[in-house]
Amino acid sequence: MSDDLAALKETILADVAAASDEREIEAVRVGAIGKKGSVSEKLKTLGRMTPEERQTAGPAINGLKQEVTDAIAARKSELREAAIAERLAAESVDVTLPVRPSPAERGRIHPISQVIDELTAIYADMGFAIAEGPDIETDYYNFTALNFPEGHPAREMHDTFFLPENDAGERKVLRTHTSPVQIRTMEKQKPPIRIVIPGKTYRQDSDATHSPMFHQVEGLVVDTKANVANMKWVHEEFCKAFFEVDQVTMRFRPSFFPFTEPSLEVDIQCDRSGSEVKFGEGTDWMEILGCGMVHPNVLRAGGLDPDFYQGFAWGMGIDRLAMLKYGMPDLRAFFDADVRWIEHYGFRPLDVPTLFSGLSG
Repeated sequence: MSDDLAALKETILADVAAASDEREIEAVRVGAIGKKGSVSEKLKTLGRMTPEERQTAGPAINGLKQEVTDAIAARKSELREAAIAERLAAESVDVTLPVRPSPAERGRIHPISQVIDELTAIYADMGFAIAEGPDIETDYYNFTALNFPEGHPAREMHDTFFLPENDAGERKVLRTHTSPVQIRTMEKQKPPIRIVIPGKTYRQDSDATHSPMFHQVEGLVVDTKANVANMKWVHEEFCKAFFEVDQVTMRFRPSFFPFTEPSLEVDIQCDRSGSEVKFGEGTDWMEILGCGMVHPNVLRAGGLDPDFYQGFAWGMGIDRLAMLKYGMPDLRAFFDADVRWIEHYGFRPLDVPTLFSGLSG
């Protein structure tokens, strides 16, 4: 009996070791300790033995069953772990490759769009509305209504893009400033008027700080009591909010613009000693905008009585503001469509500028 059990044990353990997957080890289990397995059949013979034989054979057969059961369980665990390892190797992901960012992560807001949003937030908080007008203007709105009479030398200040004459002999222009919107607004709206006008403008000029197409923002206030003190306050509050400083020092210099009288240019105190311009400190000065009280002729062109109404207006370059605030050395790069530039200087699309959460994100 012992020789038969030893031979059976050797055969079953050899089958266990030879099993190459979980299906084969399950077949070995069924063939050994299943209902009709070889070890189970040995157990069935115990009932036909004498008590003396059973005392010897019982422990031997049950020991064989336990040993086979343990061997099958161990081999099954090995095969399961091997199968998992094989599957992981076949389905593995190369984690050394960079994760592709989502469109929201890759996309960037152009600095010009960002600065326009910042301007809008600041001026809207002061009670200004946003006004817009056409890029292609008539000579009347671009020049004449803004106190540039025919033949006036001030027209030479602007290198204008003229369009071909129409059937009536009129030549429209690509607007050289956003000031025509001031006239269009006064024609349609009764004072009080408080508007800012961001938009594209066009002049024949191109270098590191000039572009044939650029962006300006102009402002207009018209009522019965608007004055230079109000204008000064608006500029100071804007500069503090835009450059995100607690205090600014400004100086106003006499200048000339056909559509304002008196006309002023505004400098802001800054520090240019380092690699970047710092506002609200230092001993340097930088021109930032032009402004003045609206000329009576411009009020008349807008259909308003200059003896009753008065106002002030100003204008500044959005591109220049972006360069000053965010340290961009060359205006031409704004329009080069270089993805490397926009990834460096651009803004995340979900970082919306607000006065309470921060303008520059």
